Amino acid sequence: MEITTLPEPKTKGKISFEEAIFKRKSHRKFTAENLSTDEISQLLWAAYGRNKDRKVVPSAGATYPFEIYINLSDGIYKYESDRHKILKVVEGNKSELLYYAALHQECVKNAKATIILAVNYEKIKVRYGDRSIRYTHFEAGHIAQNICLQAEALNLGSVCIGAFDEEKVAKIINLDENLKAIYMICVSKI
Repeated sequence: MEITTLPEPKTKGKISFEEAIFKRKSHRKFTAENLSTDEISQLLWAAYGRNKDRKVVPSAGATYPFEIYINLSDGIYKYESDRHKILKVVEGNKSELLYYAALHQECVKNAKATIILAVNYEKIKVRYGDRSIRYTHFEAGHIAQNICLQAEALNLGSVCIGAFDEEKVAKIINLDENLKAIYMICVSKI
């Protein structure tokens, strides 16, 4: 399997947090330009990376039940947050297949990066029972908002996608059966 070490994330950006919030909006039209490795690194770090001794998003009981995947031009990668690396899990660009799974949303086909949030409900259910579903949805929101704000800080466009066939996405990205894809965020240059 191909493993890529990502550049160290930057902790100081070109715009303020407030400006990123002010500028944030959903973008569905993207340019054809690929993202840089630095941009991919920043987006994944903002999603589920580490800051000192924990991840950059809150998680109920620090269970962190998510796995982060990203579709790029040459394949699907799994983000290894503890080592800030990506591991190729599927060969080839799957944008077209994800487009069909996402009910023909053009932004999914045209995005140069689609980040997929997959959750292991059992990992949190053991501790929180019936409340675990709600907690994982909170965490997915934290992750997605971080991605969208980081995209704005990098002058990129993003859009969150909740309408898709979970089973098709699971097959496309080769998910383990204990994981369920619940959210996608498309990011590209605008």
